[in-house]
Amino acid sequence: MSRAWMVLVMAGCGVALATGSAPQAAEALLESGAGAVKLWLVLLGAMPLWSGLMEILRETGDVERLGRCMRKCLAFLFPGLKDEACWSAMGMNLAANILGLGNAATPAGIRAARLLEKQGSAGVNALAMLLALNNSSLQLMPTTVITLRAAAGAVHPADIWPATLVSSGVATVVAAVLMRIACTRRKRHE
Repeated sequence: MSRAWMVLVMAGCGVALATGSAPQAAEALLESGAGAVKLWLVLLGAMPLWSGLMEILRETGDVERLGRCMRKCLAFLFPGLKDEACWSAMGMNLAANILGLGNAATPAGIRAARLLEKQGSAGVNALAMLLALNNSSLQLMPTTVITLRAAAGAVHPADIWPATLVSSGVATVVAAVLMRIACTRRKRHE
């Protein structure tokens, strides 16, 4: 990957020199670097806030309640999975993703994966479904995207909410259906 970036940078420099736009390219490079630092500072404040909120939910026991609720609502997607610790980790992971807190979802996702691998074939199937749901990522509230849009100076940073809700909802339904089909086919061949 580093070679690909090197080739792209060298090609960009070559085009800038060949077209006589090297000063504009240098200025754009410096402006984008300043923009990247500004964006990093905005995210540096937002991510600990949301990660802290998820930690508070875990400490207060709300994550376990969420896990039980997820178990009732999503049990048909995770057949054979009985372990409460798995459901708790998956609930926290899915809740963070639903709230658009991808970075806060990572620790719970890793914990869920470690717990699910110990559950045999039901755990493997559940892990595959969890990954499909994470990658399709239903966004009821896309907080990270709204934060990025606000940092970029969008007049109405939350105006992407309806489109995000519809597109992520469709993606999640398609992912869940395709995973159920794949799991059903795999069971038939076993």
